[in-house]
Amino acid sequence: MEISKDLIAASSTPIVLSILTEGDSYGYAILKRVRELSGGRIEWTDGMLYPVLHRLERNGHVKARWDVAEGGRRRKYYRITAGGRGQLAEEHRQWQAVDATLRGIWSEMASAAPLPQGA
Repeated sequence: MEISKDLIAASSTPIVLSILTEGDSYGYAILKRVRELSGGRIEWTDGMLYPVLHRLERNGHVKARWDVAEGGRRRKYYRITAGGRGQLAEEHRQWQAVDATLRGIWSEMASAAPLPQGA
């Protein structure tokens, strides 16, 4: 199943902020965690993730720092800020409203006529 680019874009902020509540992380680890959490159904690229991280940093929702990882490689680590936690709470409320709306609509549709296979 391929998830639309629009849905991926809309969900990127709450996904990234949620992952960062688990602890500081860097780009590749975030990409790997998204793939893991989605059971392989969501495959982000660097070109999709880094603009999100940079926007979150500009908005004060994450802070970045450079550090040297095992093996001597420099990595940019991101951590969620207090403002980012507030933004995540707001995103959570919004996604719950969208989810409840869709579930209600689909429930009504299912009782009127079954959805086609794969929907």
